[in-house]
Amino acid sequence: MSGFLPKYPIEPGPFEPTWESLRTYRVPEWYRDAKLGIWAHWGPQSVPMFGDWYARHMYIEGERQYRHHWRVYGHPSKHGWKDVVKLWKAEKFDPEGLMKLYAAAGAKYFTAQAVHHDNFDNWDSAHNPWNATKVGPMRDIVGAWAAAARKEGLRFGVTEHLGASFSWWRVNKGADKTGPYAGVPYDGNDPAFRDLYHDNQGEKDAWLTDNPAWHEHWFKRIKDLVDKYQPDLLYSDSDLPWDRVGLSMVAHLYNLSAKRHGGRPEAVYTQKGRDPGMFSIGVLDIERGQENEAKPYVWQTDTSVGDWFHDVGYAYKTPSHVIEMFVDMVSKNGCLLLNFSQHPDGTLDEEQLHLLKVMAGWIGVNGEGIYGTRPWTVAGEGASSIEAGSFKEKQVAWTTADFRFTAKGKTVYAFQMRYPGNREAFIRSLASAKAARVAGVSVLGHAGKVVWRQLEDGLLVNLPEKQVCDLVPCIKVELAG
Repeated sequence: MSGFLPKYPIEPGPFEPTWESLRTYRVPEWYRDAKLGIWAHWGPQSVPMFGDWYARHMYIEGERQYRHHWRVYGHPSKHGWKDVVKLWKAEKFDPEGLMKLYAAAGAKYFTAQAVHHDNFDNWDSAHNPWNATKVGPMRDIVGAWAAAARKEGLRFGVTEHLGASFSWWRVNKGADKTGPYAGVPYDGNDPAFRDLYHDNQGEKDAWLTDNPAWHEHWFKRIKDLVDKYQPDLLYSDSDLPWDRVGLSMVAHLYNLSAKRHGGRPEAVYTQKGRDPGMFSIGVLDIERGQENEAKPYVWQTDTSVGDWFHDVGYAYKTPSHVIEMFVDMVSKNGCLLLNFSQHPDGTLDEEQLHLLKVMAGWIGVNGEGIYGTRPWTVAGEGASSIEAGSFKEKQVAWTTADFRFTAKGKTVYAFQMRYPGNREAFIRSLASAKAARVAGVSVLGHAGKVVWRQLEDGLLVNLPEKQVCDLVPCIKVELAG
């Protein structure tokens, strides 16, 4: 293989670690068809049940998590992250039981968090002694998830957040500036724990460090992860890391997949870079946000029902919010990766279980209009719209005039974003003056006939008297010609 870096060895195959080679990649059909993935963004940062980025904010004087940590566990000069990870036991973790719930709710792929910014590996890591098989659960969490997902027929992926860790965690080298512990170093300064806390003294505030030693370490760690679990999807919580380093990892992922699938890669790589050249080698991931128009390329939203790690005070998304968001994404060529924030023992609470039950009921009625579909000639109609971009996911005040469309061949699926009290749908995009002749209309979930008329200015449909589902009904329209 020409020009590859010896310290970044990759599986031989159809792809080289170059932009030119990787831009020949095509997103596999299974992913384009799947639409919904569920994510376990779960690890030792769930232990305090006090939200995301706990391992960082506990070392920043004045942060709410710093105050919580001092009052509940002890000051971070005495009781640090090395002590919290030992409290994560995952004693009620039931991956097979959860996977059955996720599959019933409509998930076609599942991703497990392999390592977050806290530098703790959830697998039997060859390059990090701070991992779930040696500390805390004493169990291969990623391996358990992989077995459960594949048993249930779901594609399996892993997420890595390691790239940012070296810079993200520089705060553990600090000390309080005020109070009784002023000037007392936090435990991250103890050289005995450098393999957890990093040798990052003086590290700059940058998401991805320019430290070449860390680049090589990242590659070894993530290659070990990919080699052990052969994931169908690898997610990076960043842009593609460090150009050639990241390119080598993506080429390795795809070549391993091609080796298992007759020379054609079935794996997917997702990252957050908005540069079209960057996501042309995989899939663009938008954190807690989406697109406001259909795209010619498939993309993904990753978001959470609540906070990323369980937070006892965090409000959850409602079932209507999740389902409306999901339909809007699918109409625009998007997939949804949705996290359910497990308790430290591995369980979900009643609110999250209720959401899964509602999702299962809705997808049982309307799944035909979701899976295997592609964007129609227009993504939707109506005055309401979402705000595009990351971290923009407020629930929209949809009306009965708002529709989102998907398609399979000559079939168009029209999702009415607000269930009409008068049981009437009027779809302007399917007017005889705009669309092909309508040959038949039905409502998913209803076995009987419905009354409909295609007019010059729209398609008028009377929904069944008995409501087919509580949220977002789907009208199936067969076009002639």
